[in-house]
Amino acid sequence: MEAQGKSSEDDDGGERGLLHSWRGYSYSVVPERLLLPRPALQVALGAQHGVLLVEGGQVYTFGELPWKQTQASQPTKPTPENALSGQRVVAVAAGSFHSGAVTEDGSVHMWGDNAEGQCGLSGLSCVPNPTPVALLEPGGAQSVPVLELACGEKHSLALSAQREVWAWGSGCQLGLKAAVFPVWKPQKVEQLAGRWVLQVACGASHSLALVRCVGPDGIQRPPVDKCNQCNQLLYTMTDKEDHVIISDGHYCPMGVEAREDPPPTQTLKASPSEPILPSHSSFTSTPAAPTPDPTPDPEDSQKGGTTTAAHPPSDPDRPPSPKAAASTSSSKSSPYPGEKEVKEYLRKLSDASQTEAKMANGGLHALQAPSSGRGQSALNSLVASCASAVGERVASTYEALSLKRMMNFYLPSSRLEALGGAADGGAERVRREESVQAKKSSSTGDIHEEEAEGLRRRLSLPGLLSQGRYAVHLLSSSYGPLLSPRLLRKMGRSGMRAFALTPMGGGVPEDQEVFPTLQTEVWSWGHGEHGELGHGDNLDRLQPFCIKSLNKKEVIRVSAGAHHSIALTAQSQVYSWGSNLSGQLGHMDTPSTVPRLAKLSEGIRVWDASAGERHTLLLADGDCIQPIIYYSGQQVKEAGGEEEVEEEEEEDERPGGYTQQPVLLPFCMNLGFVSSVVAGGRRCVALSDRNVMGFISSLHELASAERKFYCKLCDIKSQVLRPLLELESLSSALGPAATELLQTLAGRFSLLSHLTGQHGASLTANLRRGRDVGSLLMLEHASIFLDVYNDYCSTVGNFFVMGGFHALTKPSLDIFGKSPELLQRLSECSEENTVTSDLLVALFYLPTQHLHEYGRLLLKLATCFEVSSGDYQKLQDSCSKFEALTLQLKRKRKEAEYTFHFWKSFPGKMTDSLRKPSRRLIYESSNKSLTVQNAGRFSVNWFILFNDSLVHAQFSTHHIFALATLWVEPAPEDNSGLHGLKVVTPEETLTLLASSSAEKTKWLRAINQAVDQALSGAGQDAGGPASKSDPPISRTASYTFYKDGRLKDATYEGRWLAGKPHGRGILKWPDGRIYTGSFKSGLEDGFGEFACPNKALNQGDLYQGYWKEGKMHGLGTYRYASGEVYDGFFQDGMRQGHGMLRSGKHNTSSPSVFIGQWLQDKKTGYGVFDDITKGEKYMGMWQDHQRQGTGVVVTQFGLYYEGAFKDNKMMGTGILLSEDDTTYEGEFSDDWTLSGKGVLTMPNGDYLEGSFSGEWGSGLKVTGSYFKPNLFDTEKDRNRAVKLGRMSVRAEEKWQAVFEECWSELGCEAPGEGEHLKAWENIAVALTSRRQQIQDSPEILSRSHSKTLEGLEVIPQHEGPITIERYHSIRLYLLKACDTPLHPLGRLLETLVAVYRMTYVGVGANRRLLPQAVNEIKSYLCRIFQIVRFLFPDLPEEGGLIPEPAENLPDGNQETSADTRTESPKPGRVVSSSALLLPVLLPRLYPPLFTLYALEKEKEDDMYWECVLRLNKQPDLALLAFLGVQQKFWPVSIPNSLIAPGEKQPVASSTKDACFASAVETLQQISTTFTPSDKLQVIQLTFEEITQEVQSLLKQDFLWSMDDLFPVFLYVVLRARIRNLGSEVSLIEDLMDPCVQHGEHGIMFTTLKACYYQIQHEKIT
Repeated sequence: MEAQGKSSEDDDGGERGLLHSWRGYSYSVVPERLLLPRPALQVALGAQHGVLLVEGGQVYTFGELPWKQTQASQPTKPTPENALSGQRVVAVAAGSFHSGAVTEDGSVHMWGDNAEGQCGLSGLSCVPNPTPVALLEPGGAQSVPVLELACGEKHSLALSAQREVWAWGSGCQLGLKAAVFPVWKPQKVEQLAGRWVLQVACGASHSLALVRCVGPDGIQRPPVDKCNQCNQLLYTMTDKEDHVIISDGHYCPMGVEAREDPPPTQTLKASPSEPILPSHSSFTSTPAAPTPDPTPDPEDSQKGGTTTAAHPPSDPDRPPSPKAAASTSSSKSSPYPGEKEVKEYLRKLSDASQTEAKMANGGLHALQAPSSGRGQSALNSLVASCASAVGERVASTYEALSLKRMMNFYLPSSRLEALGGAADGGAERVRREESVQAKKSSSTGDIHEEEAEGLRRRLSLPGLLSQGRYAVHLLSSSYGPLLSPRLLRKMGRSGMRAFALTPMGGGVPEDQEVFPTLQTEVWSWGHGEHGELGHGDNLDRLQPFCIKSLNKKEVIRVSAGAHHSIALTAQSQVYSWGSNLSGQLGHMDTPSTVPRLAKLSEGIRVWDASAGERHTLLLADGDCIQPIIYYSGQQVKEAGGEEEVEEEEEEDERPGGYTQQPVLLPFCMNLGFVSSVVAGGRRCVALSDRNVMGFISSLHELASAERKFYCKLCDIKSQVLRPLLELESLSSALGPAATELLQTLAGRFSLLSHLTGQHGASLTANLRRGRDVGSLLMLEHASIFLDVYNDYCSTVGNFFVMGGFHALTKPSLDIFGKSPELLQRLSECSEENTVTSDLLVALFYLPTQHLHEYGRLLLKLATCFEVSSGDYQKLQDSCSKFEALTLQLKRKRKEAEYTFHFWKSFPGKMTDSLRKPSRRLIYESSNKSLTVQNAGRFSVNWFILFNDSLVHAQFSTHHIFALATLWVEPAPEDNSGLHGLKVVTPEETLTLLASSSAEKTKWLRAINQAVDQALSGAGQDAGGPASKSDPPISRTASYTFYKDGRLKDATYEGRWLAGKPHGRGILKWPDGRIYTGSFKSGLEDGFGEFACPNKALNQGDLYQGYWKEGKMHGLGTYRYASGEVYDGFFQDGMRQGHGMLRSGKHNTSSPSVFIGQWLQDKKTGYGVFDDITKGEKYMGMWQDHQRQGTGVVVTQFGLYYEGAFKDNKMMGTGILLSEDDTTYEGEFSDDWTLSGKGVLTMPNGDYLEGSFSGEWGSGLKVTGSYFKPNLFDTEKDRNRAVKLGRMSVRAEEKWQAVFEECWSELGCEAPGEGEHLKAWENIAVALTSRRQQIQDSPEILSRSHSKTLEGLEVIPQHEGPITIERYHSIRLYLLKACDTPLHPLGRLLETLVAVYRMTYVGVGANRRLLPQAVNEIKSYLCRIFQIVRFLFPDLPEEGGLIPEPAENLPDGNQETSADTRTESPKPGRVVSSSALLLPVLLPRLYPPLFTLYALEKEKEDDMYWECVLRLNKQPDLALLAFLGVQQKFWPVSIPNSLIAPGEKQPVASSTKDACFASAVETLQQISTTFTPSDKLQVIQLTFEEITQEVQSLLKQDFLWSMDDLFPVFLYVVLRARIRNLGSEVSLIEDLMDPCVQHGEHGIMFTTLKACYYQIQHEKIT
């Protein structure tokens, strides 16, 4: 045969798409070759004609074409269908007498006989030429695109691109709810809507659809709960005392078509394996006579051809007896029952539910025929058993019952528990039927497998065991999965148990778009008189029903003949059912109403099948690569043309006119490589290719190899894996660990098997249609294959290493006996007397050899292409991938074997602790090749290198070093000639000595390679043994410390460098402490977060901040479990530097806040303490947590103390003032306790001098003199005023730690000492690192903020002479720098603002603190200016001059007039800290500062305000006169906003607030500015406004004299009504730039101040 295949290669110059046609199967038959201009792609055959599709998309027809009026009656040669020219056709179909074609864009064309509407064109009895037919959704205008067509005798089906089925024509085979036939317009088959249909096929009067199963989480339509024919509820529920009966016994009278002629069921000869079916049940309400024996003997029921019951039990989907139906409806022409009958029937239905209730109590009466229907079907189809989980629709109680009965029948009651949800294929997908019709159709269960025994048949055939009279209880949902009788039988056997063996969830690459699905169902509908619907009866079905017995059979293709049907599975088996008059089913000589396997010899794998009128063609793999063709069915004699055919009709009855079983066609080897076969009418056609350059044969070989491999895998699964897993004694033989591994192995095996099946189906489909390389899935999706094989091989290795195969020896004996020929055959092991465990190893490693086959065949395919082509490259690449994996898996197997044998010889105790499934041995030193340096004479050191660890074993102990945290390097060679290796682990460093330099190299390489692989992910050793690169010194790994010390038992996960944690990581201690952050050389260093639980308080401490060398160091926040929060600096793990400690919340026992300096965890230095409970605030010096030194205390009651503190008490000299200005100056001994000499001064000036004792406010004891100063003794009086601030901390000494932090951040030991270049580098580093930190949490950063940051990353020019321009750029830089806390200056400013507010807000808002607050700001300015001058060394010191370019004078002045407007004799700019820094600082400090001014000036401001209100009652002219403004400055008229612009209105005597209005408005802006320079600017603008107005009045230039100006300005100040003018004046005076005091601004300010005092004393004048 091989030779024959070869010789045919060169015959025809390598043609493709050749057509051969013949009839029958006798030896004399010679196929005739149909000659076509182009290669044929597809053929379809009708009763007397055929349709051809050739390359390029043209269509030809041949045979008898009576609809072509022009043609004579004799058959024609292939002629083109010109009506389709210009259209590219992609698929054709032929019905008995009509044809169809689908074009590239999905449109449908039909032609031929149209008497029954099968062409979909109304009004024509026949359609001579292809004519378009549109599939329109109701209300839609767009035609639905179509993928494929199928045509029958009187109907046509189309499969749309949405995978929905459309039908038109006549007959119940349409599956439409049509009342009238023909259906001219294509309509959607609603029953299949929402399902994914893969293929459709049409018989003469029935239809088939191949549908993808809906998985448990598949797309589903909403559940149907009413019958869509008669609108009755599908489920009924009846409550009983202790249980609920749920029935889905609804039977729809409209579900089945009534026919006149009784089908010829009775005349058929009964087959021994199939009982005769009762032809029809009578539609009657008489209960069936009780049968004494609930399980009638099958033989009895077969003898007579009818069942023994008086009224044959009705089958679920059987129609009413045609006679009965006919008689009821004879008066009407409709074939359906009338309304009356339906109502009558519905009434009976409701009675039925009551009958069920009786039944539930064990009544032996059979149910009324209609309602019992469903129950019997369920009983028969055990497979659709049990109530599945309640959430699913509750399945029929009958099913539950039948299951329970079954189980009692087969199993001893003790075995019932073991069921626990097991199933034949494992936890099978719980079948959710969307429509109940589908459920009704549940035809005979999982029956008629080729090996089914008689007992099983007895259970599953219709009409038996189905009298429906057992108690109905709803079984618990634990029987969720479905059980097959075979499984139950097996479970009945002792020592067996059920086990899952389906691909594990998630792993199946069931990518619906990529791999063809194997999880399919076959649905059928139409006429069923010959059993061609496969539901186990001869009834018609108006709607599609699922053929349950084909579920889980992995059907991948269906074909329909005239009255029989064929299904082809992925395992290359053929199921056939229907009429068998001519032997067309390929098995036995009786018809079959359920699918059965066709009888073919062992090893024949069918991959294409086609059904004709009375024959079937099968295309199969033979012994050689070339496919072979089998024929089963009627012999056709070619002698006398037409008359002959009529003779044949009679000849059918004579033996010899048809095949007993499929016959090999002898001539098939001459046809070349057949890619598909087509049967139709009486004719057969084969499409074949010549072997072009070996390409075609290679494609066939690849597909054939895959099919063969899949069958092999299925055999292993069913004959080896399943029996093993179902064995009861398995877990005791293997132990729990290995059992689990075996289960994983079974899952991986199923996955591999499933993938192979899908791939085989895809290759087969490719042969049938395309035959090109582009659509090979293993090229595009090689990774799926590689991953599945890799996983599988690892799992086998793991099981092997753990001694699993060894342990399986005994269980295998139980199953396969002493001589395991099955294992030997399956594992392809040729050696005699091989041990069972070795056979099993060989068997499970068998699939890995298939990879090599892939590689070989891809290479073979590649040789058919030009080396430069893309296809060659693709094939070559994939081939090398498969070959590489083959080598890798071989090496993996070797490693597993090596490891397994090592464990066998290894001392037992250690084996248990070291043996792990994924652990593989790489190298070990039992030959003394490696020892520890300086080891004792008698010490034993054994080193074992695994793929995940290095084990150092000694006498009785061993230590494991994980490879991920192992660093090895050669020890430097010294003269001693030792071959040393230095091994570094996180807690140990070992020096190992190798026996020779070769051993040293070997170990070094082995360890490095193992480490590298462990790091890159175990087993991903794609580099193979040749990769020599050393593993990275820096890596990510996890490690648990075991030695005593700080880290004992802590686990670190993160980055490492040479044995030490380095980089980001997480460190967890067993007591709950966790550090997350960065490390350096094994210690916490950088930013990190540390959480430490506090069991006593049930809270935890949390630190977030910077670390250095394992200790908290730098800025951080520590939240204590007690509720305290410290925010500030740390050093060596202690609070040191500036920090703030908040204790308690406002509502807790002792809320307080301390902000200040810390030293070694204690408050030391200057600090502010706000004791919220007492309402006191202390600002002063501290030592060791105590107030010590000078300080100030203010209280919420207005008391003010300044003086000395000692041991946390007021002790020594001090000054105490109360709110009413009573003052004590003298000695103190405790808080608020006077003790010793002092002076007490009353608010009126009287004073006591002497010795005081007692607490302030609770009675003082005084020994001393009382003085009443002489009223005229003014000198002495003046001396008595107390000078505050002398005994408080000097402003320069406050907050030194804050400034020190800033200096140190710039890299200076002390203020001003350091390199300013280094400082700029530090600033850049700080900005970058903090910015990176913030990028992890961008919500902290606003958009403007990040803009500011970008601006700061450019360092300004900081050297060279300062010009005005550079001065401005410095000013802008400082504004930006101080605007972001990421810049050292910005952080300094932020801290200063915080401490300032902390000091002077709340209790600190005491007027006596004003001088200190002002001095504090001045000291800030001075100290920040020092830093600025350090950064810009060329900036002149305070008061220095920057020369201004002469020509630029006016611009320069205006440009920054807002900040510093200097008037000096020389043009230039005076540098001052206030000009540079106040604009940044003051706006933030303004609220607390201005509050203090307002408190201080309260009395004066009140006097001033009273006067302002009084004088403002005057109209303008009266006020001007009162203030003594000269008449010439009085405005005569004022612009009026109400009249047209530009017009003036005279000033009347009553006019108010109109004169000098613009100047008044300008002056009011003084309250909206912050800095003194801005306020002075406002005053200047006010003067300019006044001058402008006066000039326009006098119409000439004018120079003011002070006498003229003062009254006018006074008027403006009064009218401006500024509330706190006194505070504004004082603020300007205190913080004004010294260089401005004597210039123009200075004079203007003095004028304002004079106005203020003038107004206060106005009442006197």
